[in-house]
Amino acid sequence: MSFMNRLRDKSKNMTDTNLLLLITIVVFFAMYIGAILFQGKGFLKPQTFFNILNANASLIILSCGMSLVMITGGIDISVGGVTALVSMCCAVYLDYHNGNVFVAVLIALAIGLAFGLVQGFLVAYLDIQPFIVTLAGMFFARGMTTIVNTNPFNVQNEAFVALKETRVIVPGFGSVNKLGKYVPAYIEIGVVVAILIVIVLFCVLRWTKLGRSFYAVGGNSQSALMLGINVKRTKFLSHLICGLLAGVGGFVYFMHVGSGSASHASGMEMNAIASSIIGGTMLTGGVGNIIGTFFGVLSLSTIQNIVSSAGLDQAWWTGITIAAMLCLFLVIQSIVMARKKRALRKN
Repeated sequence: MSFMNRLRDKSKNMTDTNLLLLITIVVFFAMYIGAILFQGKGFLKPQTFFNILNANASLIILSCGMSLVMITGGIDISVGGVTALVSMCCAVYLDYHNGNVFVAVLIALAIGLAFGLVQGFLVAYLDIQPFIVTLAGMFFARGMTTIVNTNPFNVQNEAFVALKETRVIVPGFGSVNKLGKYVPAYIEIGVVVAILIVIVLFCVLRWTKLGRSFYAVGGNSQSALMLGINVKRTKFLSHLICGLLAGVGGFVYFMHVGSGSASHASGMEMNAIASSIIGGTMLTGGVGNIIGTFFGVLSLSTIQNIVSSAGLDQAWWTGITIAAMLCLFLVIQSIVMARKKRALRKN
């Protein structure tokens, strides 16, 4: 493959990524503006938007890791189970063993890193299908969560409770309540962590050799190999980073809920996959954007809030709306892929 052909392929991938990103952002703002117009002024308050971030900080982190794996053409459905395991292990350590928060963070990172190492090795170096490997990881994590402790409980550790209740005030975005009192807007610490991760991963994917390798391997692993890219190492690193982010996301989730339970983060891996797809990451690999994933999470949460505000509190209505959104974005991705194939035939 000549240098000009490689450059042309890279340009097409970036165009596809930017197109899907633009569509995701437009859909999110359209939904949010629609919510403001039809669901009342509650969505107009800045704190409503910040509450979406507070409730979904862990999902943003997990979805970022999921996007990295999907860009390389893989998938990781163990992230929800890892989140539950991290929450339970940290909760038991802090409450039953009078632990400290710093060591709890290390435990969370170690669990995520262990899953990333094992699953990455099995997928990259033993060439086992990522769905099968991470499915086993999901079952293992859920099982281990129950073994660590079967009963749900709230953490009473004073240092952790103080950290959990810490709020970062956002100046200039407060509102006046019905009593005429000014209430400042705030975000939780987990939101700060999530935004920093989004920024770091965006820079990695856009401006580093590793980021370009992720796209190249996902686009065509054989071509990437011919270009001198270590395909196995790249796939291994994607799963390793995803596992590590699952550990970070698990602790952020733990800080938000403040408890340990075997039922925590149930279905969160599916929400992470859905957010990545809505954000423009293609299941076939090679196309994706972390900023799009961020807006994918916001879109998913916004549609859930709209359904709830409309009085449709039954779980199936949320499922139906999410399914409709996924179908819409999968159709859009299919159109983009068809356009890409036609362009390749012309060349």
